[in-house]
Amino acid sequence: MIVEKDVAIPVNDGHVLRGNLYRPRTDQPVPVVMTQGVYGKDVHFADGYTAQWEKLHKLHPDIFAGSSGQYLRWELVDPERWVPQGFAVLAVDARGTGKSPGFLDPMSPREIQDYHDAIEWAGSQPWCNGRVGLLGISYLAHTQWRVAALRPRHLAAIVPWEGFVDPYRDRTHHGGMLSNTFTTNWLERQVLVNQHGNGETRHRDRATGQPTTGTPLSPELLAANRVDYGGTILRHTLDDAYYAERRPALSRIEVPLLSSGNWGGPGVHLRGNVEGFVQAGSRQKWLSMHIGTHFESFYLPDGVAMQMRFMDRFLKGLDNGWDSEKRVQVVVRRVEGAGSRADDEWPLSGTRWTTLHLDAAALALGDEPADATAKTFEALGPGLDFATPAFDRETEFTGPLAARLTIASSTSDADLFLTLRLMDPRGAEVIFAGAHEPTPVARGWLRASHRATDPDKSLPWRPWHRHSARDPLVPGEAVTLDIEIWPTSIVVPKGYRLVLTVAGRDYEIPGTPGRILHNHPADRDPATYGGTTTILTGPGRENWLLLPRIDD
Repeated sequence: MIVEKDVAIPVNDGHVLRGNLYRPRTDQPVPVVMTQGVYGKDVHFADGYTAQWEKLHKLHPDIFAGSSGQYLRWELVDPERWVPQGFAVLAVDARGTGKSPGFLDPMSPREIQDYHDAIEWAGSQPWCNGRVGLLGISYLAHTQWRVAALRPRHLAAIVPWEGFVDPYRDRTHHGGMLSNTFTTNWLERQVLVNQHGNGETRHRDRATGQPTTGTPLSPELLAANRVDYGGTILRHTLDDAYYAERRPALSRIEVPLLSSGNWGGPGVHLRGNVEGFVQAGSRQKWLSMHIGTHFESFYLPDGVAMQMRFMDRFLKGLDNGWDSEKRVQVVVRRVEGAGSRADDEWPLSGTRWTTLHLDAAALALGDEPADATAKTFEALGPGLDFATPAFDRETEFTGPLAARLTIASSTSDADLFLTLRLMDPRGAEVIFAGAHEPTPVARGWLRASHRATDPDKSLPWRPWHRHSARDPLVPGEAVTLDIEIWPTSIVVPKGYRLVLTVAGRDYEIPGTPGRILHNHPADRDPATYGGTTTILTGPGRENWLLLPRIDD
């Protein structure tokens, strides 16, 4: 293949981005599979993410068979797999990163406009057939939703793989609570190390031995040439104009799309893929849900084959039967192994909505509302566990979930962390492999002062919170909260139980520190969030969990 490094890509304000282009040795124009990101187009996967690289090879020793691996980059496609199949691959350093100079402002409107212009540049080149498709993970998925809403003329298809849509609800503020640990670690470890002009970067281009960040800048200029991203997130605690201009207008998306999410991705890589699929305006759209680590499914042969078949259909126009595929294809999680399910609807057709009521006296989940009881827990303690009876037969739950709780707080606010867990007959919890860390069945969050919902956007199985203002609690006064729990899939074996843990702090597996936590002192003042929370049951006090039961 032809490899061109640091290709100049002009954008509409006169600036120039730099990209690496890989294309077949042919005179025939080909479609482009493209990404624009902040992780460095010249940083090898193994150098930038050594632990993930080693784990990936341990799990799947032959995952990159047939490729030399020299062009592998974090969360990007492997050119040596795609170019021989008649695609060009273009990886662009976003403004202010890698070899692209400029002011670094991750996920800003300016960055998305650059992406739009880079797509139009690629689609108009003589070696391109006029069709550009986008394919990448996480950050590279979120920006796909954003730029697709701008409707570039040459954009023909997108495949957002494990990536958030709503920067507030999906990423920075779960239920209104600041998700600080992921944001801080992401910025320091993955973005700033790749800032253009960072002379202290540890990354070297394997082909040249030179820094992947271009000509070094002074520390003072480097600092002045980037937004204070962490400080900005701390200042914007509500879903305000800052987030509004960083949220894609999903209804404007017209191109065919394949949204691929991870059941084990609560905190970043789950909700967005489902919401993006549901809300996108595209007439031709598909949802695929998988399991495993964040960096696994994208590179496995089955995943690559699905991506390539989709791109063959919409970038090359091949009649390969893709149009007849069911619109929703999900892996169904089991304690051992996994199954699959295909449908044309979300929630799945035939879903039997099952309501389990919380019994505060018995700490149980049952079919009938409970008698009048009050049960109090320390907000920063382990919380309360509400358990079902042992299931008398194997039962599947696949789809979105929701809960309604009636609570009172000893303070002016309360954070609610809801965790749905699976327990075996001995009482041991069943943990599943996740995108970033081992995970329970499902999780949901809500800050009580953010309890206001938008009735026009809310669904019975997915409340939509406005997050536009705070409504403090009156200590000791009861309030009713509708809580979104992110979608899941689980087959509960006979003899197992489901447990809903209601707490005022993050769920963490014993001995395994969580990666996505909500414990920033500026956001979680113990004087407000360290009191007691009381669950109130009885007449007029609703407390229930809504589950999507699937009966074959």
